[in-house]
Amino acid sequence: MHRHSRVLIFRKKFRSGSIPFRLLWMIGYVGVTMVALLSVLLLPALLSKFKVQTVLYVHQEQGDSFQVNGTGWTQGKPPLASRTVHSQHLKELMQLDRKSYSGVPNSRGYLLVHANGGLNQMRAGICDMVAVARLINATLVIPQLDKRSFWQDSSTFSDVFDEEYFMTSLENDISVVKKLPKEFLSAPKAHKHFRSWSNAKYYHEEIAQLWEDYKIIHAAKSDSRLANNELSSSIQKLRCRVHYDALRFAPPIEALGKKLLDRMRSNGPFIALHLRYEKDMLAFSGCSHGLSNAEIEELTRIRESTSHWKVKLINSTEQRMKGLCPLTPKEVGIFLQALGYPSTTRIYIAAGEIYGGNDRMVELLLRFPNLMSKEVLATPNELAPFHRHASQLAALDYIVSVESDVFVPSYSGNMARAVEGHRRFLGHRKTISPDRSQLVVLFDQLDQGLLQEGPQFSSVVVELHKRRQGAPRKRRGPLAGSKSWERFRTEEAFYTNPLPDCLCQRRKTLHTNQRRWQPP
Repeated sequence: MHRHSRVLIFRKKFRSGSIPFRLLWMIGYVGVTMVALLSVLLLPALLSKFKVQTVLYVHQEQGDSFQVNGTGWTQGKPPLASRTVHSQHLKELMQLDRKSYSGVPNSRGYLLVHANGGLNQMRAGICDMVAVARLINATLVIPQLDKRSFWQDSSTFSDVFDEEYFMTSLENDISVVKKLPKEFLSAPKAHKHFRSWSNAKYYHEEIAQLWEDYKIIHAAKSDSRLANNELSSSIQKLRCRVHYDALRFAPPIEALGKKLLDRMRSNGPFIALHLRYEKDMLAFSGCSHGLSNAEIEELTRIRESTSHWKVKLINSTEQRMKGLCPLTPKEVGIFLQALGYPSTTRIYIAAGEIYGGNDRMVELLLRFPNLMSKEVLATPNELAPFHRHASQLAALDYIVSVESDVFVPSYSGNMARAVEGHRRFLGHRKTISPDRSQLVVLFDQLDQGLLQEGPQFSSVVVELHKRRQGAPRKRRGPLAGSKSWERFRTEEAFYTNPLPDCLCQRRKTLHTNQRRWQPP
């Protein structure tokens, strides 16, 4: 029935009613009309504004996805945020966690730290030690870097990191000094191997008791000293601020890293490939697929003569089938081509010296001839100050890897995990993590002639990696069935995925400078 007809019938039915009732009806009618008019004119604009400002991170039972209202980015294709995301995260970290404590606590003594491992193992350890200093009310002495590792790097803290910035950026959290005061040089020290994956209670109760007898606590190792989960929000956010801000690289490293990045970007988007096919990794992991007998013997000698590498006898075949070996350069080439990247793709090789040299790189070069590295992009004079300093050279690779359009690690080591976590912090930039245990089965079938490279092979590889491209998801807990301390060992590392501790679940979207790059 026409609306006008319905109104006439309504009026006729109540014409004999009282004047107040008719007046009330007229007021109601006008009110409804005005609301309808306003909703037609204003509601779309309001909804549009709401859609632009809201981001929802959706955790699904069968895999997480990233959705932006009104845009619909899906799993594996998140937007690459601009540097504004980085500064916004840091601003929120500064505001949120410091509400839970006020000022630097009164120091009870000094914490000496000997960081151990390569660059990224030391970085994670130093971040943990800053948090430990906060937990036990200690003054942190600038950490000593590892000079006894495989690389024999003599770099000091200030050679690798911006020491002054580190101290200034933490001045509201802990006290930091460059050296132990002279009057404490001969004081007795408590030498302690902090228990791995420990919670705050362990430091509050067991470690803090040492202050009763000592004014100096020496942490012999720094790696994996804090639990990944079940720590206070303020401590988790402090760890993130240290990792993604306070541990800025030294100015000379930052300057050359920016040059390398600019030179890579000058010709368009690129992949950063962390090709962890280096002598130390192959010796440590016991991986020997495709190597000569002489090479296998050399790597075995290195492993057996390295005292702190606990596992000496390793079954290389079993390691590879479990996905515990780095992909070979040839396998990486097959993998990237199967994902759809054309031969013209520009690839930055983030790595040290590849084991086997140029001969081992031939098959990757045949598939992707546009391979670059710091040695190619920089002049000999530019690289000269970093010569024989593995940590400083690794820092250059780190800078380029974090800012690349796509990051692909051939192995899930410390560098790969650190870069993945940093890229997540910067807006879940695309990071493709190869499923090595599945891929080696396919590679073996190719070698045996049971499969051929082509569309069918490519579709299998693409399907395997749809959910392995860095989309937002919560940090994984311990493996099912793991017990006691093994639970903590099997948890996903904190610095690999700082969600949800250091990434808000709702924030404004950034439409500027967002980069997405898929294979053509």
